[in-house]
This record gives sequence, C-alpha cells and structure tokens, in this order.
Amino acid sequence: MPTLHHRTMPPGPRARAILRKSDRYVAPSATQAYPLVADRAAGCHVWDVDGNCYLDFTAGIAVSATGHSHKHVVGAITAQADRLIHFSFADFYYPSYIRLAERLAGLAPGRDAKQVYLCNSGAEAVDAAIKLARHATRRPYILAFYNAFHGRTLGAVSLTASKPVQRRGFAPLLPGVFHAMYPNPYRSRTGDASAECLDYIENLLFRTVLPPEETAAIFIEPIQGEGGVIVPPDAFLLGLRKLCDRHGILLVDDEVQAGMGRTGKFFAIEHAKVVPDIICMAKALGGGLPLGALIARKKIVSWERGSHTSTFGGNPVACEAGLATLEVIEKEGLMRNAAEQGLYIQQRLRALQRRSRWIGDVRGRGLMIGVELVRDQQTKEQADKERDRIVQESFRRGLLLLPCGRNSIRISPPLNISRDEIDQGLAVLEEVMIGKRARLGVTRVGGVK
Repeated sequence: MPTLHHRTMPPGPRARAILRKSDRYVAPSATQAYPLVADRAAGCHVWDVDGNCYLDFTAGIAVSATGHSHKHVVGAITAQADRLIHFSFADFYYPSYIRLAERLAGLAPGRDAKQVYLCNSGAEAVDAAIKLARHATRRPYILAFYNAFHGRTLGAVSLTASKPVQRRGFAPLLPGVFHAMYPNPYRSRTGDASAECLDYIENLLFRTVLPPEETAAIFIEPIQGEGGVIVPPDAFLLGLRKLCDRHGILLVDDEVQAGMGRTGKFFAIEHAKVVPDIICMAKALGGGLPLGALIARKKIVSWERGSHTSTFGGNPVACEAGLATLEVIEKEGLMRNAAEQGLYIQQRLRALQRRSRWIGDVRGRGLMIGVELVRDQQTKEQADKERDRIVQESFRRGLLLLPCGRNSIRISPPLNISRDEIDQGLAVLEEVMIGKRARLGVTRVGGVK
C-alpha cells in the first residue's frame, strides 16, 4: 500500500503554475473543493503533479468504483480503441451498445421487460427521463425534492434544488416542476420523517397547486448525495411507490451516484424492495469514461424513432469500459466489500462521534457515507465553516474528502478499498478532528507529516 507523503505543501510549485493557467483560460463555473492538480492514480491513491500522494475517499465523486485505472477496465478500453473508437448509434449499430443494454436490463429490479437508452452523463439521463415520462403519460408536471441534485443541464437543474448558485441567473427554468420535502430522520420535527413528507405531498401539494392526475413523474434519489447523504426511511420509498400507483404517476429513480453497487446492492432502491418505472444511471457506469443510461419498463417506452438520440451516447469505448466495470464488480465481490467496509467505517465514525463534539450524525449505506457536523450536538446547529476547514486540513495531510449539503462530509471511496486503507484514512480524519493540533478556527501552516 502506498504511503501518504508530501514532498511539498500543496499546492506545490508545479500545481501553482497550472492553477495560474487555469485562472486565465478556464471558465470559472466549476466548484473545486481544494487545489489538487492530479497527475496519475491507481487503486485508492492519487498523485499530484508535484509527486504528493493522497488517499482517495471520493473516487472522483463516486465514479471510480473499481479503483483508479483497474487493469481489466483499462484493458477493455485499450482493446476497443484499437478496433473502433466511434460510430454513432444514432444512425448505425455496434455490438457493445446492445450488449450493455441487455446487461443493464437484466440487472434492473422488477419482472417487467426493460429497454435501455445510453447517453453521456447523469444529467443527460435525467433529461431523457423527463422527456420519456411526459411522452408516455401525456402529462405536463414533474415532482422532485428539496436538496436534490439531478444535474446542471437546463432540464436537470430544474429538478435540482441543492444550492442557489446552481440556479441563479438561469431562469426561466423548465416549467411545470414542483418540489416536496425529502425525509431527513436526523432533523425530523415529529420523529416520523416518512409520514411528514408523504403528508406534504398528498395533503398539501396535491390539494393546492399540483393536480396528481396531471403529474407525469416523481423523481427521487434513493439516497440524497449532494444534499448531505440523506438516507430516507424505507417506509418513505414504499409509500411513494403506493402514491404513484394510486395516481398513475411514474416513479423515476436517480441512481447516478448511489447505484453500481455502492450501497451494497446494485441499486440503492433495492434496500427498500421498491421497483421504479425508470432508472437513471451514470458516474461509475463508464469506469471513468462518460456514460449514462436510462432503464425503463418496456411498456412505457413510447418514443418513436428519431424522437430522442445522441451522437456520442453509448460510445463503443465507453460501452466496453462499462461492461468491464460490471464484470469487475461482480467477479471481485465489490458489492459485498462495500457493505462490509461501509459498516466498519460507520462503526469507527460513531466511536469518533463519542469523542468529538463536532459530529452530529453518521449515516449512509455501504460506501456512501455522510458525516454531519454541528456546533452543538443538542441544538444541532450546522457547522458549515468548520466542515470546510476539516476537508481542507484533511487534504493537506493527504486524505481526499468532499463536502456535501450545507455541513456534511461525504465519504465515497472506491468499492475495492481495503481495511488498511480505511484505517489509514480515518486516522487522518481523527487527527484533524480531535488531535492536539486540531484547531478548526485556524488554518495550519507547515509541512504534512
């Protein structure tokens, strides 16, 4: 296992030179958490351009499920690139698109026959789901949830309700989109987060501004990722399925971040034994290459030829990478590892919670884990600035984490992470949060040990 080491305090001289060029030439619309300039990566480790080594608890925002540059995935990419890099499925056929569609249709929950549309990203999959839901139902309205993140294209960002900056200046957005409360057990007012949110939909929205008979679909993340890794009660997802069935509404499951085995099951919604009508996928699906997918029950795929397609969607190289990724997840038992290691991480974090006044809640499934930070464990006052300092300090010590929600830390390492790597990363986090030098109001200066 590589040792975390820093040759220079990040960002080093090479990184600073690249950052200066980025400031000059790159549009400033991205949201980099800290000045990491990656050079190469392998497994659960990343090296920057100055030779500093980091342990990756982000997996490139849950993309590198099989670890960075897994040999089987790299081999599949290389072999396909030698044969055929591009031949648009919008106008022609090639085997890998069809093989991947068959594979995904077989993995989707439920006995109904499925059909698959491949695209380039999660946002594209969500846009496709919006179009399909409206086309299939001939209904105009869409319901999503507060704190949701579904992407940043104009259609997807109309459903996204995570941060004002993601919407500011882009109005008018897609018409006919409404939002409801998402159940957060940690911050429930009554102790029954599921009942609160289902009641909000049925007895407020449906009785005031959103006619259920004109609602095409409800879009739901089975676990909110960007929103703070919020895990809803299973009863909520079951109740939502029953609500959709009562009113003829399609249930769209956004598995872009939570899918591909990250939670210990292939789709996170399977934990609640709920069968959605449409599933959106991306991130880990392409093994690091741009690839998204929509999986839908065949009887609702009402599209006619030419109504929705993509020049690059389901690119031959990305499809082979996706097939190889699925094979690695299955053959190397990565879903089982995600479940086991995720349970271990949560146990360690709860032990840390008893020693640190900053941790208000630890939650998640498998290797999709959130740590909510508070200034007071009784009042649950959100510790947003302190969260940012912990993420920054962990980076300086060689651990890559990501913020999520207003005041939470997201832990989403590759699914093949080892126990030793977990212990190494958690030791860094523990030192930052309760070590003698940890001062969340002060940025530490000096080299990384």
